[in-house]
Amino acid sequence: MGGIGASGIILLVLIALLLFGPNKLPELGKAFGRTLREFKKGANDLLDDTKPASRVDVSPEQPELQKSERRLPE
Repeated sequence: MGGIGASGIILLVLIALLLFGPNKLPELGKAFGRTLREFKKGANDLLDDTKPASRVDVSPEQPELQKSERRLPE
């Protein structure tokens, strides 16, 4: 249930050869290689964490009031 197999790959190559012709296939291969290389480069750039994450202080500015000191606004 997994994979195309050798006969499937041969069939795909023959269909591509018929659709694009023998002169166009090398150009398509180069373009696909460049695209794949750029994708890998972008993915590696996202995964590299060379900069430390900056932290933001989210503590409240005023000290929290005791439960007995809390009141509803009048």
